[in-house]
Amino acid sequence: MSQVANRTPFEILAHYEQLSLANASEAQDRLEAPGLWRGIGFRVGSRLLVSGIDEINELLAVPALTSVPGTLPWLLGVANIRGNLVPVVDFARFLFGERTQHSERTRLLVVRQGGGNIALLVDEVFGQRTVDEEQRREAESEDDPRLARFVESRVGEQRLAIFSMNRLVRAPDFRQAAA
Repeated sequence: MSQVANRTPFEILAHYEQLSLANASEAQDRLEAPGLWRGIGFRVGSRLLVSGIDEINELLAVPALTSVPGTLPWLLGVANIRGNLVPVVDFARFLFGERTQHSERTRLLVVRQGGGNIALLVDEVFGQRTVDEEQRREAESEDDPRLARFVESRVGEQRLAIFSMNRLVRAPDFRQAAA
């Protein structure tokens, strides 16, 4: 304690900064360790999915939506997100034909598509998930035909489906929302 008492406030802050930077670099090394894959976990209906952290641009609370006439039921409308009109898709309705029930946990996943973004309405977002090489070796294939074309595999104790947003946005039936 006497060492701290003899330091100026600036020296104490500089010491804290050094400790913080050392800890941050160790944490970054752990996150970028070879063999680790990082994703964002979310729930669509009763299904637990995870998509690559590089495939999801943003997570948002659900803003006001404006409906678009002449579209399929899974296209809920458009939302104004920071001055850009972004189409909003009810993800459960697109995948399973079941409407998403709005709650305080309902969120939008904003995903890049072609020349802009698209927002996917999901039941809940769980945050970041990490998958290691052992989990990938023990992965199972997807048995639900509605998901099989988008899911690479199912991993971990929760059997999280690794969902490819890139495959989704290139799917012809996803790109065609007109009724």
